[in-house]
Amino acid sequence: MHGHILHNGDIVDAATPCLRAGQVGLLAGWGVFSTIRVCRGVLFAFDRHYARMRRDGERMRVPLPDAASLRNDLLALVSANRAENSTLRVVVVRNTGGVWASPSDRDFDVLALTADLANWGESVRLGVVPHARHSESPFAGAKITSWAANLTWYEQAHLNGFDEVVLLNENNFVTECTSANLFAVRGREVTTPPLSSGCLPGVTRELLLGEVRVPGIRVAERDLTLDDLEASDEVFITSTTRDLLPVASIEGLSIAGGSEVCHALRTEFRRYVEAFVASERSREMRETVHP
Repeated sequence: MHGHILHNGDIVDAATPCLRAGQVGLLAGWGVFSTIRVCRGVLFAFDRHYARMRRDGERMRVPLPDAASLRNDLLALVSANRAENSTLRVVVVRNTGGVWASPSDRDFDVLALTADLANWGESVRLGVVPHARHSESPFAGAKITSWAANLTWYEQAHLNGFDEVVLLNENNFVTECTSANLFAVRGREVTTPPLSSGCLPGVTRELLLGEVRVPGIRVAERDLTLDDLEASDEVFITSTTRDLLPVASIEGLSIAGGSEVCHALRTEFRRYVEAFVASERSREMRETVHP
């Protein structure tokens, strides 16, 4: 983590005390968050991240600041940390509601921090966790700060010699990993679990389904089982921090471990990112010259 954080519009030293025990969102995990890739000073796909936070905030009754002010505050944090190429985490926590909430003049707090990009390696090994998602929950697919179960599964995966885990729902369908979406490839057909499985609507997942195109490769949603993964030519995961990463092995399965389609999609996805960044930087320059 870098030396400065954002707290309610102010850029402060990361060691500065700025939180209180009575902020119920901190005690109960009552908040929403997103992880954003910073590329050459640009918040990649910020509007998509904000739209997801807004949807999740409405479900969880967590108010959010307006998009324009939040974007400006996050860019100020990037500048303060000289984090032009980094990972950014933004969190909105609720301050009111419940027995343990202390009196507050704010309904919510906004926190953000940046960190160096991680090296995820060339592929991942996945364990399997059954009954880890409940697809019928009204909060399924919400990216909320109650994240302890995911962190526990992720830590246990590393203790067991894996990098991540496949999370199954109550119907034994594949949903996602603790912090990544999952895709399976048969020939030139790429499928990922639908949101009805209980998975998160990841931004990279969304772009592969709707924006990133490779001739001859079709990406769609479909329910997947472990047998489907075993029968696939390739399996890969996606996330904001990982882009697209091939899966080398899955606990208890014998998988082909291919990566041709994954690499083709990753190449096109990175072109999309570069085009997005170039467009944003050009827009910012025009606005600077003609405010």
